[in-house]
Amino acid sequence: MNEKAKVIIKNLYYTVAANFATLGISVLLNLFVPKLLGVTEYSYWQLYVFYSSYVGFLHFGWVDGIYLKIGGEEYDRLDKKSLGSQFWYLLMLELILSGVVIFWALFFMSLNNQSLILILTAVVSVVTIVKTFILYIFQSTNRIKEYAQLSRNDRYLYVLFIGIYFSVGGRDFYWLIAMDILSKFILTIWGISRIKDMVTEKLIPLKNMYLEILDNINIGSKLLLSNIASMLILGSIRFFVQHRWSIETFGKLSFTLSISNMFLTFVNAIGVVMFPLLRRTNQDKLPKLFLTLRNIFVPVTYGILLFYIPAKLILGMWLPAYHDSLLYMGILFPIVVYEGRMSLLINTYLKSLRKEKTILRVNVITLAVSLMLSLFVIFVVENLLLSVALIIFSLALRCNLAEFFLCRAMDVKFGYRTFLETALTLLFIISNLLFDGSLMSLIMYAVFYLIYLLITHQSVVSSAKDFIHLIKSK
Repeated sequence: MNEKAKVIIKNLYYTVAANFATLGISVLLNLFVPKLLGVTEYSYWQLYVFYSSYVGFLHFGWVDGIYLKIGGEEYDRLDKKSLGSQFWYLLMLELILSGVVIFWALFFMSLNNQSLILILTAVVSVVTIVKTFILYIFQSTNRIKEYAQLSRNDRYLYVLFIGIYFSVGGRDFYWLIAMDILSKFILTIWGISRIKDMVTEKLIPLKNMYLEILDNINIGSKLLLSNIASMLILGSIRFFVQHRWSIETFGKLSFTLSISNMFLTFVNAIGVVMFPLLRRTNQDKLPKLFLTLRNIFVPVTYGILLFYIPAKLILGMWLPAYHDSLLYMGILFPIVVYEGRMSLLINTYLKSLRKEKTILRVNVITLAVSLMLSLFVIFVVENLLLSVALIIFSLALRCNLAEFFLCRAMDVKFGYRTFLETALTLLFIISNLLFDGSLMSLIMYAVFYLIYLLITHQSVVSSAKDFIHLIKSK
């Protein structure tokens, strides 16, 4: 095994280890915070998490453009003077935007929990975007160890802070938000110190930089709009649920999504390493590599669904107030399959092939379908269970549509697989609805999963051998 293969394995180790730690922290947060806070306080905390998940869009594609431009480059070969100047201009822009939001909330909104959450979201937006800039520099230039440290260590601090807070009897969600902002701020300062040679370069006047900035925004805006549309697919349904039902219902649905997303941790870890690797890979080899990775990855994610019943039983005993959430989870758990495939394979490939327009088209089509169906189901049919099912339908539609366009671009065919996998997803959901997520549900799904493996085992074994050979030959 040569030096390049060792670097790939080392980077995978850093990101998987980082995300393993993040998974442990997510377990602590998702198991203990809702139990200690109570449903209403937890729901407001989830509202902050929901709002803050959108603040990354306030750079208008600027950071995405940089990310797409420099992906696969060596750090020492970057134009540090230009990037350093863009860092400071980006920070100035975010401070102005955050100030406008805070001013609006203070003087044009009634002072209540939601307006205060909006103010705190405006504060965290500045920290989040600066951190994103640094993370993209690390990821694009293959500084994966530092990427992993910056992405995980603020969660260590956060757990320490809230552990102390809860131990002294604190139960106010505002303090949890404040500690989240503080932990992110501390690690962002550390991240800035790691690119000190870049941010201490002499500032290039804005009049000499604006064309470069506009070009980055132009390049990144397609990816940004794609990401906005992607998040709105889920976000619009959650938003409508909050307005149609209650903050408590919103909190229970958010809890379900949090648990499902925990299992995506390792998938996202591998995706971090994939983008710079694919940018450096011979384009002629990408189609075969795609099939190899897909044939290994998809069966593994369907195997993860076997953990739903044990997780449901444990969570049911620990958090009886969230019984409805566990029912939703029996419908939503296949998020692991579809979001995992999008994150690890499809989006990474489309970015590497510079198919930002394809990503945008898929997300806009899916968002349009999702919006029309959600308005009908939530406000006309008024069925909460169907509203939850609509989430997984939308994510499955987006994943399969994006994969169709990607495979067409690479002239790749995999036949019946999509239909077989869709049937397996439906059988998982139906078994949980029929048997209320009991042991019988697990047995029924396990039988269908075994049949699926028997049908696909030859391609899985062959792809696993190809992948091992690929790593050894790198």
